[in-house]
Amino acid sequence: MPRKRKRRWGTGSLLPGEGGRWRIRWKDANGRHSKSYADKDTAEEVLAKIMRAIERGEAGLPQERDDVPTLAELAKKWLARRQKTHRSYTDDKCRWNVHLSPAFGRLRPHEVDAAKLRAFIEDRLSKGGLRPATVCRCVGMLSSLFEDLKEQKHVVANPVRELPRSTRRLMHSDYDTKGTPFLQSLADVRRVFLALPEPINVAFAVGAFAGLRTGEVLALSWDNIDMEGRRIHVKRQVQDGKFTPLKDDDPRIVMLQNSLAPILAAYKLRTGGEGLLFKPTVAERGGRPDLGTVPTFMRPQTLIRHLREALKTCGLPPLTWYEATRHTFASLFVLGGGSLEMLRTLMGHSSVTTTERYSHLRPDLFTETSFHAMDVDLARPAGDVVSIRPASGQVGPTMAKTQDNTIDESTPNLAYSKQFSRA
Repeated sequence: MPRKRKRRWGTGSLLPGEGGRWRIRWKDANGRHSKSYADKDTAEEVLAKIMRAIERGEAGLPQERDDVPTLAELAKKWLARRQKTHRSYTDDKCRWNVHLSPAFGRLRPHEVDAAKLRAFIEDRLSKGGLRPATVCRCVGMLSSLFEDLKEQKHVVANPVRELPRSTRRLMHSDYDTKGTPFLQSLADVRRVFLALPEPINVAFAVGAFAGLRTGEVLALSWDNIDMEGRRIHVKRQVQDGKFTPLKDDDPRIVMLQNSLAPILAAYKLRTGGEGLLFKPTVAERGGRPDLGTVPTFMRPQTLIRHLREALKTCGLPPLTWYEATRHTFASLFVLGGGSLEMLRTLMGHSSVTTTERYSHLRPDLFTETSFHAMDVDLARPAGDVVSIRPASGQVGPTMAKTQDNTIDESTPNLAYSKQFSRA
């Protein structure tokens, strides 16, 4: 009986396994290896890649795609880790549940490509009615997820980074950063301040004259106000009903301007000067009886509601709290001649690029000489122009005719006419 031929590990082999699976075997510098796959085509494809890698002197086993969890399972763990490191975890979780999970949750990482991403972007821009900036945040969040999956060896490439420029253009923000409205003058700021009730008016003054964010205003305590040194120490903010670090994670010092100092001094005498500057109003202190909770901080919705009524009373266009306070401070600071570098420090911007949005308001942007750089008079000459060509069609000069049908001999055309007649 002939001897059964022995299979060689070095050249790789493909064998049928149990349960309809297919097993591949190969040998490299690290020893012998064996792996099974669900179907024959996948097993042959993987074996071919392994043998090519061995020929190039490389090693490594591609992961079986059927063993990789779906993006919904992977994103759940990713969001749990993100909760410990990102303050935007709540927003990220909402974006995943509302927009990303319905489109990509059932897919495995290797099934997401540039074509599916473009279909998602176009669908959310047209049918979903989302702004390009919102879609860009969703895609950016998906890119962060794939970078995490690359570290875990679930994928070898991030499909978001492979998007062509034509697709990326669809996500360009249409928001005009230089066209954000604000209170145009200090007189308007004063009118709004007088129309607001206390302590809403004091919170408005802190935002408009110190440039603090809403959460930073609500987190201020009297220990942060240095009346003698004329400084405000911004160390924390209020977010989701609790103290959190600042947006840029870096405390800063803001100057206490002359217009704001007497307002805070008088407010300190009336309130006692202890604890938080702005505590919940009488209406807010009732809390939620059904939940048995009493609010610790003033709600931003309270500020917004009173501001809306004050702007309507003053006959001013509607503005958000950010536009009426922080953006108004930055705009009037630049219009008053303040430098962008100092403004960046006062606003707490992590990048000077953000502060440069206000550069179009600088008084020295267009000097008086700039308006005369291309001086030329493009006005049409006064009066009608009549032809003095002979009736025979001979070409001749023209002269200007005034409104009383007399010839204006002071015109260059007339001087040319006399010279032509003498010749």
